[in-house]
Amino acid sequence: MVQYQVKQRERRLGIWRLRFPATRQTASSMVFLNQTRKYPKDDVGVEETQRKYGASGVCRSDHNLLTNENQPSWFQEKFTLGHEGCGRIVEFGSSVSSSSGFSIGDIIALLAVPGCGLKECEECSNDLPQLCLAGYRSGIGMDGYFAEYCVIDIRGAVHVPKGVTPSQAAVATDAVTTAYHAIHRRGRITAQDTVFLFGLGGLGFNALQVILAIGAKVLVSDVKQENLDEAIKIGVPKESLVPIGTTVKEWVQENGLTGKISVVADFVGTAQTFSDSQHISKCTDPTRIQHNLHVAVRQAGRILCVGTLNHENTVHMKLGIRKRLDIIFSYGGQTKDLREALDLIAKGVLNPMVTDGKLGDFPKVMRDLEAGKVQGRVALLFDEAKS
Repeated sequence: MVQYQVKQRERRLGIWRLRFPATRQTASSMVFLNQTRKYPKDDVGVEETQRKYGASGVCRSDHNLLTNENQPSWFQEKFTLGHEGCGRIVEFGSSVSSSSGFSIGDIIALLAVPGCGLKECEECSNDLPQLCLAGYRSGIGMDGYFAEYCVIDIRGAVHVPKGVTPSQAAVATDAVTTAYHAIHRRGRITAQDTVFLFGLGGLGFNALQVILAIGAKVLVSDVKQENLDEAIKIGVPKESLVPIGTTVKEWVQENGLTGKISVVADFVGTAQTFSDSQHISKCTDPTRIQHNLHVAVRQAGRILCVGTLNHENTVHMKLGIRKRLDIIFSYGGQTKDLREALDLIAKGVLNPMVTDGKLGDFPKVMRDLEAGKVQGRVALLFDEAKS
């Protein structure tokens, strides 16, 4: 049994994290990649819940966690990946209240970063638990969900509604919740908006569905025709899609959209997409060029940044200032976002694009993600979930 160092706030709560699950396949481990090892079953801390069963989603950031040499100091030397999860409750910590609303056997979706929940925590007390530096972070430097058993903070548990599959629930915790939080909370998109969306990947396709559910007009750009075809299938008019090979600036100008786009949602984050978000169209009117008003985003428009393919991009200061643009960054989501997203999935409003796999597929899935061969998301199922 391995006992990890406990953070000061966790010590006050009496939470001691004794790790490493039983019969754990560590195809996801940073150290024991593609091996199988056995450990004692986890002990459950006072405010923790243990889960078995279900599914764990695979994210591109899992690869970054494996390969990034500049990890935060609090990362454990050995930990199990997996920050998108769904499972069945098998045990409660001693301080989990009977009024928590959860019971043994409940199927729950698992939010990886629920925050510490303490009043003195600046992030949690300001409704920013996903930025909390003291709480547990499943699969992000600490043991996560690519395991038969895992231990979670009860604050990260959300009931899975009937009709939602383990795969859908797992990817909803990140791929859907992150998109939902960005579009609803940060972007404040309404039915009156015209939204230009860059990217229909694992998050972007879910963002598209959220925008459609809101009722806003949406324009879409992606580098893969199969992704654009999927957009058409869920109701996006063909004329609202930027054809492959056409520059966004040209397309916006040719379609008379200059100055009519209220929000640009960038779920890619390259130098090109971020630059296009600010310039997006050339204008032949010399007066507008002189005053740097040739941005397709209307005055006081919003640029919503979610994609992170580039670590750094360039802000065109004069354009942004003259148009008084809001450049908004969004990260993660919260339990309220996850709860609302799961409800929309149960109602059929959202339908995450997810492919099922098994835990042993993890190395291949990682390679496919890096090669751009994965459409949507992949969820790795455990035996009970597949039965």
